[in-house]
Amino acid sequence: MSNPFNIDQELKDQAKARPIMSELVRNRIDATLDSLPEPSTYRTEKTMRSTRLPKGMRRTVAATIAAGVFGLTVFASGFVSPVMADSLRNIPLVGSLFSAIEADMGLRTAGEAGLTQAVNSQVSYEDVKLEVLETVYDGTRAAFLVHFTAPNLDQGQYDNGKDIVKLSNGIDNVFFQVNGASQDSGLFYSSIGDKQPDTLLFEQVIPADQGAASLPDQFEAEITLTLQGIDHEFKLNVPFTKSTQDIKHVQPDSIRSNELFTVSVTEAEVTPITTRVSTSISLNNKDTLTTKEEEQLRKIGFAIYDNQGRQLTALSGEGLYEGNQLTSERIYASTSGDIQYLVVKPFEIKDDFAEEIQDDQFITGLDMKIELN
Repeated sequence: MSNPFNIDQELKDQAKARPIMSELVRNRIDATLDSLPEPSTYRTEKTMRSTRLPKGMRRTVAATIAAGVFGLTVFASGFVSPVMADSLRNIPLVGSLFSAIEADMGLRTAGEAGLTQAVNSQVSYEDVKLEVLETVYDGTRAAFLVHFTAPNLDQGQYDNGKDIVKLSNGIDNVFFQVNGASQDSGLFYSSIGDKQPDTLLFEQVIPADQGAASLPDQFEAEITLTLQGIDHEFKLNVPFTKSTQDIKHVQPDSIRSNELFTVSVTEAEVTPITTRVSTSISLNNKDTLTTKEEEQLRKIGFAIYDNQGRQLTALSGEGLYEGNQLTSERIYASTSGDIQYLVVKPFEIKDDFAEEIQDDQFITGLDMKIELN
């Protein structure tokens, strides 16, 4: 592989062993895979956008490029997070619940660094109560924890009147609105682990073209949520305050080509919580793409590593076909510490749920090093 700055050796020297994929991340993949439209939709809408609600982990609006099929570093890569059931540390829960989430290093860092905000917002209907415990917002992700109390809820098992399901599967719908407007990107939710079975993590991804323009550093979101078997809409007012000042933003316009593809990274923004990377990939010597060629580009993932060799956990993404290329915005959980640069390694996805990228999956000549300073 063409590698002028010896990325492979550096990663091999510094990378740590990767545990198996967490339930939280796998649920994100399941959700985005379920939301994918049929190939004919790609041709007509050209954005891979779907309005179908996914199963398990749902979203207010299905994100356009799915973690999993489209880019699991996207999302088919080796994840750094352990099984979510074991993600809460075996210590008394003192301080932020976010600091106990092992599946998402960015959210865990937020809890450990005191970037979260305690919230006292709750709503009740008959003998069912929803309570927002804590929030965090970095300009890209607005995450919050909700604790559920109900007589038909026992240790994360929810009786919807027809069946007993996991609490995360018992949510019928959920919406995230600010000033009456819904966000265009997805709202993900999942359990945070066996030790807090009646608490769910929700996170709204704010697209780059909306964040700075429409959401201030402080805002209040209205969360509308319905549970299976209950004919009632729960409405929660959830305050968010942007708590990250250490934001690295670069526009490297890095470009690499081989005989088949040309790839580029046009923008990268790194907060202690979230990393947002804008990429494009095109087929050389093509003006337009056939359905098969669109699928070919969609099966190219972007694995991202920090300067310590740690792979960033891929969360979600959106993309658009334009001419002969697929441009996308990809969201990853940040790793901890002072990150000096990112290594971007495009690869061919062979298994949508692969937990480890094999060396033969990386595409020769397309590695990029993105300096953040």
